[in-house]
Amino acid sequence: MNINPRSIFQFLICFLVSSSLLAQTTSIKKSPPLSEAAAQNVGISPERLKKLDAMLEESIKNEELPGLVALIVRNGKIVYHSAKGFADVESGKPMQKDAIFRIASQTKAITSTAVMMLWEEGKFRLDDPISKFIPEFKNPQVLKGFHYADTSFSTVPANQDITIRHLLTHSAGIGYGGIDQDERMRMIYQKAGIVDAFDTKGMTNEINIKKLAKLPLHQNPGEKFIYSMSIDVLGYLVEIVSGMPLDRFFRDRIFSPLGMKDSWFYLPENLAPRLVNLYFSENGSWITTPKGFMWDTSYPISGSKSLFSGGGGLSSTSMDYAIFLQMYLNGGEYNGVRILSRKTIETMMAHQSVDLSGDEGIYHGLAFAVASEKTISIGGSGSVGTFQWGGAFNTQYFADPKENLIGIIMKQTLGVDEIIGGNFKQRVYSLLEN
Repeated sequence: MNINPRSIFQFLICFLVSSSLLAQTTSIKKSPPLSEAAAQNVGISPERLKKLDAMLEESIKNEELPGLVALIVRNGKIVYHSAKGFADVESGKPMQKDAIFRIASQTKAITSTAVMMLWEEGKFRLDDPISKFIPEFKNPQVLKGFHYADTSFSTVPANQDITIRHLLTHSAGIGYGGIDQDERMRMIYQKAGIVDAFDTKGMTNEINIKKLAKLPLHQNPGEKFIYSMSIDVLGYLVEIVSGMPLDRFFRDRIFSPLGMKDSWFYLPENLAPRLVNLYFSENGSWITTPKGFMWDTSYPISGSKSLFSGGGGLSSTSMDYAIFLQMYLNGGEYNGVRILSRKTIETMMAHQSVDLSGDEGIYHGLAFAVASEKTISIGGSGSVGTFQWGGAFNTQYFADPKENLIGIIMKQTLGVDEIIGGNFKQRVYSLLEN
């Protein structure tokens, strides 16, 4: 076989140029990596911290939860990081601080971050129609009539195209399959074979999202907030625009630069033993496999490993997610690596949609739920600008830019009336001395 030296040279040049473009930039600002410090050194009451710890201990003792990991960061210093209970109830395996949890919808903020990184690079405008990149979304239709007997339906044309901004704010009108509040949508998505987040049958982002694009919308785009698979659509957009699978984009552009070594769609073999079991409450006991559950609870160890759900597919640790949140509190930089600009984050935190249903004073930006002025009088949601979200398996986080404060609590339960998360947040704010 004849090899043209000129072709090899051109390939190497293209490779080096593309690699340099993909590398995250260094920053003239260099914040220190997260490290431990005494609570009183960063304005946290040690006495009240002991009371918070006792509350969490009590929740395990009373079997309200099988196990948890909690983490508090103030001014870039870890003042509390504790593991309680069990990662595996049956074997008695204790929970560890580096336990890996299925973070489900906490994936959304990372996908949205990837979108905004590409937006900074001029790859698209926020108000571009998604059909510019995924043509299957041309001429969107809104659900009008539905027949339960055969799940057939009728539609009317939407009054506008779905934009990237609509997708970022969950106002595109897209549904959420098996967890949609509208039974008709659940039936339509099931019949079409749409996968919400977890797959064992070889689904890919391309196949899944192109099928989704052909289904009816709840409403006209932009009308109101409806929690949806829109961030999964954006995960596929990242693949199209970057030319990389979503897992590789996350690894190369976010996780490796930030040092988030334990965040994955599918766990490497050496990390699998650290995955916490998923538990369900049944007749006063914690069980791992209820009858008729919709997906394989061994995810993310098993499966076809071909679907990378931008809306809910990641697993991670409390420490990794704290690094991600601290990057935002630092204005887009962490340990000398810049992921986003400060001005981009200001746009992301701005009021982008109507207030979230049931959460007065909380609005949606371009990645998170954000606290507004109203929340001060209501109480319990932190300072103005505090951003937050959680995951289906009872993982929760918040980050307060005014107080430079992060609170993360990781559990791994489903179908439980969860109250610990809210109590945890209130207790964290009660710790502040200055």
